[in-house]
Amino acid sequence: MQHNHIFTGDCRDILRNLPDESIDLVFTDPPYIARYRDRGARTVKNDDRADWLEPAFAEVFRVLKPDHFCVTFYGWHKADVFMQAWRAAGFRPVGHLVWIKSYASSSSFLERQHEQAYLLAKGNPAQPRTALPDVLRWYYTGNKLHPTQKPVPSLKPVIEAFTNPGDVVLDPFCGSGSTLLAAKLLGRQYIGIELDDETSHAAKRRMRT
Repeated sequence: MQHNHIFTGDCRDILRNLPDESIDLVFTDPPYIARYRDRGARTVKNDDRADWLEPAFAEVFRVLKPDHFCVTFYGWHKADVFMQAWRAAGFRPVGHLVWIKSYASSSSFLERQHEQAYLLAKGNPAQPRTALPDVLRWYYTGNKLHPTQKPVPSLKPVIEAFTNPGDVVLDPFCGSGSTLLAAKLLGRQYIGIELDDETSHAAKRRMRT
């Protein structure tokens, strides 16, 4: 499969074209199964169901190299569903990342001022010389390109910590391409997959600039 390319379609189908154990890092932001709708009424495809979750992460596990990592955001209110899918695929949770916001993205019983992701291991990766802090800074994007757009500066430390220049970073739910752009800026190769046509085109335009 071509590196430094964004594929449009269902990741469950497209990932089948990737060779076994060919990816150095998976870093992704899948739908949270939250029926999310932003202030402009934008939604996220497949965010209203969970049938894609286990088969998608089974493919992610297959294509990831042994003793490497998958870093994935998740919906906190469906944490048990996500964890079940990750463990079924073969992943082992080895860490948890939190990005602190300077603002509240929403408010209910609590003001929501953070994003979170699990660090999942395939096999037994070696301990790093210098461990990445598990609390990082979040930068505001304005969500102009995607309703849940992630900030490139917040993603770069994770990619830098768990890959080397030239490594291949996969994002099977790449949205507007923030993970891919972070990888590119750090001298890594990337493969992105996005289900929504319009969002995929926006990500491709972004990567060309």
